[in-house]
Amino acid sequence: MARTRSPPGQSKAAAAAKKKDAEHDAENEQPPTAEEQQRIKDRLNIKNEEVEVKLRIPDSASFAAVKTLLLPSFKAVHDQENHFFDGAQKELSSQKVVLRVRFYGGDQKAVITVKGKQVLKDGIGRAPEEEEEVDPAVAREFIRDSSALLTYDKSPLMQKLKDEFKFAKGLSYLGGFSNKRLVYDWREYTLEVDQTSYPWGSMFEIECETDKPEALKESLEALLAEHNIPFADSKRSKFQNFIMKTLI
Repeated sequence: MARTRSPPGQSKAAAAAKKKDAEHDAENEQPPTAEEQQRIKDRLNIKNEEVEVKLRIPDSASFAAVKTLLLPSFKAVHDQENHFFDGAQKELSSQKVVLRVRFYGGDQKAVITVKGKQVLKDGIGRAPEEEEEVDPAVAREFIRDSSALLTYDKSPLMQKLKDEFKFAKGLSYLGGFSNKRLVYDWREYTLEVDQTSYPWGSMFEIECETDKPEALKESLEALLAEHNIPFADSKRSKFQNFIMKTLI
């Protein structure tokens, strides 16, 4: 019987660890079920649920057309940096929990976010979410040294995570991506038109948080179709695209 060999210079232990990571990434691609999301909400006592419409715009020309169309309702632009963390033993991702630190406008504002991975179906995403602001200078230390986030004692949100997951071997910094967000007041909605930049390419998307997602999605689709702007339902969240190195 032929034996499976590790690549030259790679030990069996390293090969096994790589295989385990690949299996974890494949599992990570799968969104949580509604039941798993509810367990996350209960386990972390998260009261809020983010519900948003997410439509993918296929290319830069179509993105420019969206901006021109919405120009009369333009409100603001936000340059965002998104950075992600997991337990060194994958304590968060194994439970479909996301830990993010986001910066706005360089160091104008910083926010810690804990959320369940998004359930995205037919262009409507749902995820439990809790946030709290943090001093941007302090947050920069988290990026330089993830242990600073673990030992930060002024965050009830981080304390909740530590109580629940322990993080016996600390936190790992996963990396991140940038996002330019254009904000528009359109009808009674606040639309967010995003250009997300990854090392492997850019992605364009319209997002909007709402408690009436089906009605908003229908209105947005009609608007885009009327002006011959191509679009599609988003298939993955920005974080999932980051983890899987995709643009879908």
